[in-house]
Amino acid sequence: MNNNKGAVSEMNDNVEEQELELLKYPIGRFAAKGSRTAEVREESIAVFKQLAEELRAAVEPLTAEQQQTPYRPGGWTVVQVVHHLADTGMYAYLRFKRGLTEEAPLVPSYRQDLWAEQSDYSGEPVESSLQLIGLLNRRFATLLDSLKPEDYDRTFVSGGLGEMTLDTALERYIWHSRHHTAQITALIRRSGW
Repeated sequence: MNNNKGAVSEMNDNVEEQELELLKYPIGRFAAKGSRTAEVREESIAVFKQLAEELRAAVEPLTAEQQQTPYRPGGWTVVQVVHHLADTGMYAYLRFKRGLTEEAPLVPSYRQDLWAEQSDYSGEPVESSLQLIGLLNRRFATLLDSLKPEDYDRTFVSGGLGEMTLDTALERYIWHSRHHTAQITALIRRSGW
């Protein structure tokens, strides 16, 4: 009898872990695709150019109260997610440019959890980061449009992620933006907003 209770408890724990994983990663975890063709890269750049608008379309209709809602229990609020995307976008752009202009530079990681607790996350309206992301992505896209195929083979070394090609960095940036936008849209669906 005790074995049944233990099995049921373990099953419930597994279900809860799967549900939390889906809330954290609604589009799945990042997986690099490996070598990419020029055509795939062009498609990625076209997707990249839409990221800021996808995020804006998800966030703009929300009320201030809805924007203060965590996307999952124990997770960041919508506002924190958007400000995080602005911060990581700036950081990704700088890592990318260093990889493009230096030989495999080491780029440190940063404490995203602590950045999310700073006053610019709680005291700044979401619109400032939506504008920043839009302008940053436009500038980033201008850079991407000018690169030669061999430029994407250049690398940088991330303190948290290891060595990464610029091709993989572009993939990761797209995934990261879509990952967080999906967290917001999943919250909207679950909440019936």
